[in-house]
Amino acid sequence: MGRIKNFFHDVYKNRVWLLMVLPGTIWLLLFSYLPMFGTVIAFKNFRYDPNGFFSSIVNSEWVGFENFKFLFNTNDAWVITRNTVLYNLVFIIVGLILAVFVAIVLSELANKRLSKIYQTGMLFPHFLSWVVVSYFVFTFLSVDRGLLNNMLEWFGIDAISWYNEAKYWPFIIVLTSMWKGVGYGSIVYLAAIVGIDRNYYEAAMIDGANKWQQIRNITIPMITPLIIILTILNVGKIFSADFGLFYQVPRDSGPLYSVTNVIDTYVYRGLTTMGDISMSTAAGLYQSIVGFTLVMLTNYLVRKVDKEYALF
Repeated sequence: MGRIKNFFHDVYKNRVWLLMVLPGTIWLLLFSYLPMFGTVIAFKNFRYDPNGFFSSIVNSEWVGFENFKFLFNTNDAWVITRNTVLYNLVFIIVGLILAVFVAIVLSELANKRLSKIYQTGMLFPHFLSWVVVSYFVFTFLSVDRGLLNNMLEWFGIDAISWYNEAKYWPFIIVLTSMWKGVGYGSIVYLAAIVGIDRNYYEAAMIDGANKWQQIRNITIPMITPLIIILTILNVGKIFSADFGLFYQVPRDSGPLYSVTNVIDTYVYRGLTTMGDISMSTAAGLYQSIVGFTLVMLTNYLVRKVDKEYALF
């Protein structure tokens, strides 16, 4: 009884804060946890029932792991897994380096008003939808009127059909992702750098340390815990891809599927073109399980090195 009494006492004591997080909690339960019951579709041969969705789930034939076997026996499984993992590895490494670099540069600008202008300009692309970004990219890569092809023709080089040439798109995808995301990703690191006690830098300057030595021996070590935590979280999303980046920007061009087809676009096309809900659910469940496993494994390895840097 004492524990129950203490529990309700704590709830009443923190009622204001709990009310503040209540909308987010409800949203999380409705859109993140409640849909988990639908993962049972991955183990069934889903067929629509006139009595509704839940009746369809109950009355569909149980097939066990057949959907997973079919998925992994196709070439698509290897392609979408390879593309998703490799792109995300590049995004994590390159994005981390660029975000930390930008944050350090902005923090070192003497003119803070100018720093805010630069920060706002770099943050702006994050708020553009991928549909808008896809049209920006199209203005550069259009065969007839694209800026890049016009420049190539001006130098006497034949125009390139960018949306039919898969070999260029790994670079285009990475460049577009970095342009849109680095500004936003640098905000957290910039906030951490601004929060570093300035006495460390003053002491370093008295000892004769130059700017690079201050960054290497003070700034980077101080934000290392944050870098590790964010990297662990990003590793957990290594099997998740930004749907808009891989679907809207390449304009769903068939010749580019070998380098732009990822798990998220595969699930979407499985639903829209093939109507195979069971296969799409199996691919999504495979994505979630591997992502969860990677988070746990990465956190375990970090704990082995230094418990202070681990998530839990």
